[in-house]
Amino acid sequence: MAVDVLVSDVVVVGAGPVGLMLAGELRLGGADVVVLDEREGPTTQSRASTLHARTMEIFEARGLLGALGTPPCQARGHFGGAPLDLTLPGRFPGQWKVPQTRTEQLLGDWAKGLGARLRRRHTVRAVRAGEKGVEVVAAGPGGPVRVRARYLAACDGERSTVRRLLGAAFPGQDAGRELLRADVAGLDIAERRFERLPAGLAIAARRADGVTRVMVHEFGVRAQPRTGEPEFAEVCQVWKRVTGQDISGGQPRWVNSFGDACRLLEHYRHGRVLFAGDAAHQQMPVGGQALNLGLQDAVNLGWKLAAVARGRAPEALLDSYHGERHAVGRRVLDNIRTQAQLLLGGAESACLRTLLGELLPKEDVRRHLAAMISGLDVRYDMGAAPATHPLLGARLPYARLSSGQKTLDSADLWRDGRGVLLALGPRAEGLRAVAAPWQGRVTWVAAHCADAEEPGPLHGLDALLVRPDGHIAWLRPDQDQSPDQDQGRDQDRDQGRGRDQGREVALRAALARWFGSPSARRPAPPAPSAPLPVTSPAFGE
Repeated sequence: MAVDVLVSDVVVVGAGPVGLMLAGELRLGGADVVVLDEREGPTTQSRASTLHARTMEIFEARGLLGALGTPPCQARGHFGGAPLDLTLPGRFPGQWKVPQTRTEQLLGDWAKGLGARLRRRHTVRAVRAGEKGVEVVAAGPGGPVRVRARYLAACDGERSTVRRLLGAAFPGQDAGRELLRADVAGLDIAERRFERLPAGLAIAARRADGVTRVMVHEFGVRAQPRTGEPEFAEVCQVWKRVTGQDISGGQPRWVNSFGDACRLLEHYRHGRVLFAGDAAHQQMPVGGQALNLGLQDAVNLGWKLAAVARGRAPEALLDSYHGERHAVGRRVLDNIRTQAQLLLGGAESACLRTLLGELLPKEDVRRHLAAMISGLDVRYDMGAAPATHPLLGARLPYARLSSGQKTLDSADLWRDGRGVLLALGPRAEGLRAVAAPWQGRVTWVAAHCADAEEPGPLHGLDALLVRPDGHIAWLRPDQDQSPDQDQGRDQDRDQGRGRDQGREVALRAALARWFGSPSARRPAPPAPSAPLPVTSPAFGE
């Protein structure tokens, strides 16, 4: 049988939301992408239905919100079942309810529109990884397929085939407790919001389409290994034991279960194989954090992997993906484990719930937890001064800007997946020459804050360098070059020039670190007629 051979910069395994987000990000960065997925089409199951504020900011920056429309927004979320107001400064306070079916459709259309090649009904059978590339062997509808690429990105979920084939260490704990979940039509029951009853926890919420999602946990019952999803009859039995209600007359649309398993991949990068989403971390899907964590993995990885695969940046840039996202993943898993104990724990967790109830009314506690759940508090170590500035490493906050005759949002700056050097002060013009060698990778934008009457989040900054994922890699406070400080004082002028030169050196270092050498060229593509040289054995069935 003839073998179909595909050649690409990157092969992505998994066409769920994370894999499709990554494919789109890679295409924005100019990388050729093949996506393999074993399913016949996008999911028809509702699954994850919450997009948090940071994900909505990313979607806006990528121009995706117009197609998404205006989904329902809820200001109130929860932490371990306790009500939590998620409202924070920004464009998208609260949580936005979007069925996963719609999210997958949106990201799939976007990625394919950018030129990603999506191959469905392709089941991965083997992976070979070497010094110069990877080879993935898959069973397709027309026979065997080999994809030869420079890099492999595994986005194939918590039961990742790629992770299993490579034997990547995935330490953690198996589920000890579980929630049964079902979307049921034809139910007329009262809503229950994390209702704790003597026998267990019950949740019921009716959607706009009239379907009710029920979730139930029975205290003291250990999770058992499952080979498939539970039957609706099991959900009905547990629901009746916990609540006393009979819901067996409803029509199940979707049934599944999820436990409190918690695992984190030791290394997000294994040579030329990288992991993102649930393939890198397994967690209880509390409050939609799992999906949002994975989508933000993809946005962090995409521009870096595209730059390396296209020869614009050294491979060391990929190490920053693990360094940044592994720490975020660990922190999210820690908060989810805490919430799982609050939700599923019995009487032994009562003291924790009491303490949380005392802390949540405090505004600083509420803001801290809301920012953590929303993904708005993520701040990466940029390894540069002034590390104490609160915006260095953080996301670019929303601001209205004026540039020439145009007024734009800060989200417009990084829509095309390039870096941005934003000049906010008149003296920042001198930085244009510093960034000139990176033209095509970094866009120069001269602007000022549109609302001069009210200081915004960028007030006090003369210039800042924004990465393609929207995080600030370098900045210069305007007081460093204040004419009031330097005027009439030679010593102060000398100090000002010294600070200026130091900042320019730091800017060049940041540009080189995140955007590679200006002279870097794209390497030759692998030859499609011969296997890639490998230094490791084939991992497969």
